[in-house]
Amino acid sequence: MKTIGIIGGMTWESSAAYYRIINQEVGRRLGGNYSAKLVMASANFEEFDRWQRADDWGSVEAAVDDMAQCLVRAGADCVVIACNTQHEVAEGVARRLPVPLIHIADVTAEAIQKAGFRKVGLLGTRYTMERQFLRGRLRERFGLEVILPGSEEQHYIHHAIYTEFSKGIFAEATRATFVKIIETLAAQGAEGVILGCTEIPLLVQAKHTDVPLFDTTTLHALAAVDFSLATHKNLTAS
Repeated sequence: MKTIGIIGGMTWESSAAYYRIINQEVGRRLGGNYSAKLVMASANFEEFDRWQRADDWGSVEAAVDDMAQCLVRAGADCVVIACNTQHEVAEGVARRLPVPLIHIADVTAEAIQKAGFRKVGLLGTRYTMERQFLRGRLRERFGLEVILPGSEEQHYIHHAIYTEFSKGIFAEATRATFVKIIETLAAQGAEGVILGCTEIPLLVQAKHTDVPLFDTTTLHALAAVDFSLATHKNLTAS
């Protein structure tokens, strides 16, 4: 079993989900009292929020890079960034790593292709929806068409992530609005919808809508287990 390195704390709510999913899956696959070998570097999310607001992605990359290198020194055989938004800096960080960085967009794209879909909706922070690090990678590397909610809906999603989900608040009214946004994307031609923020799956699950959902948190965590148990594919950020 290889050791998984997790860059977490962005937010700790979803990082806890990574820890749970990874350990549950290792136990399910191996039985007995097996659990995962992993190390985690957990960030202070307030710092990242300030850098993002200031469009200071250089500071984001330097911090993620430092955590990634710390994980390698602690024995990590691979690294996962437990946050969609911070994948803005994934390619740069990956170039300096001596171990693979498993990219969240790639494992999500594989699941979409496996489902036979070509056109999907995307929910996430405004950075994830506006910038190209995720949807551009999906288009250029996997030939997927990605559609976004309207501007008002994008603002609502971003605000909910930073004022509710990051504080552990997952309200029924917010869930109802997210489901409405998901179903609107489906009506616009999306064959499925990417939950492209690692906190969104804590709010919305498959039981809440008939629209196929791609839970990036679970997909990413399971890819880390695949790597740890040597059943991985080439899903790194190179």
